[in-house]
Amino acid sequence: MATEALFLMMLLNVVAGAAIGLVFLLRPFVRRSFGAQHAYALWLTVPLAMAGALFPHVEPSGPTGLLDAAKGSAETWLSAGLHSQALAAVWALGLVVSIGVVVWRYSRFLARARCGRAGPAIVGVFMPRLVTPADFSVRFTPEERRLVRAHERAHMDRLDARYNALALALQCLNWFNPLVHLAARAMRFDQELACDATVMARLPAERRRYAETLLRSQEATIVSPLGCGWMGGRSHPLVIRLTTLMRGRPADRRRSLGNLLLATLWTAALAGAWAAQPPYRLPEPPMVLVLDLTPPVPTPPPKVRPSAT
Repeated sequence: MATEALFLMMLLNVVAGAAIGLVFLLRPFVRRSFGAQHAYALWLTVPLAMAGALFPHVEPSGPTGLLDAAKGSAETWLSAGLHSQALAAVWALGLVVSIGVVVWRYSRFLARARCGRAGPAIVGVFMPRLVTPADFSVRFTPEERRLVRAHERAHMDRLDARYNALALALQCLNWFNPLVHLAARAMRFDQELACDATVMARLPAERRRYAETLLRSQEATIVSPLGCGWMGGRSHPLVIRLTTLMRGRPADRRRSLGNLLLATLWTAALAGAWAAQPPYRLPEPPMVLVLDLTPPVPTPPPKVRPSAT
């Protein structure tokens, strides 16, 4: 069973890597042409492609399906000297370490939040709440505090903390894949840009003040690994954020075209990952031999007619 699971993990990482590369290639164009919210939505391509790879490409006859194909490939690995049990143990150890790091980071954030040295940030996945630092009212003016709260409220309305938790779970499961970690970091950056766009759609007259608030709060904010933060830390370049903010909201016609592009890309990712798999054929029906064990009925001897003399 370990060999099949390892093969499936390898298959999902190959598919995810291809989808991540496609998103990295498209996101600058989509951000410039259709807006930050569409660039953030591009990341849905990755889980859709992984889901497509989970559905077997079935044909009428041949090997018995995905697990048998995985078993044959795993046997090739073993013949090359790779031991599935050892690899599974290494993966499990990495998973435990990754979860431990997440728990440590979350505990560290909560400790700082209790002391008033964390935030502004969103805490909680299913019941999010806003955490502010002790000097929040000193660091920001009343107008700036209103904009910061509007930004965090947009995170709550968009359920961004849940998406971050899903991305973090994928990071822990695929701790050995650097592309997954790069994608999670880029996704959170696009998430901040999309949140800025949401706030500006609600408060279009506050664009200049919002940009000035960003400039005044350049220090890195400690963010929960399961939450969202005002500045998002050093992983979010301020120059790109301000440049995107100054572009304004795209026209409705262009946004509709972006929606069509996203729907086409998601469909292609789901169907392409399914079609790109080698065919997994259903087994042929077994041959059944039917034996007739009933004793034969004896046939009477033919009657001999006397010959005429």
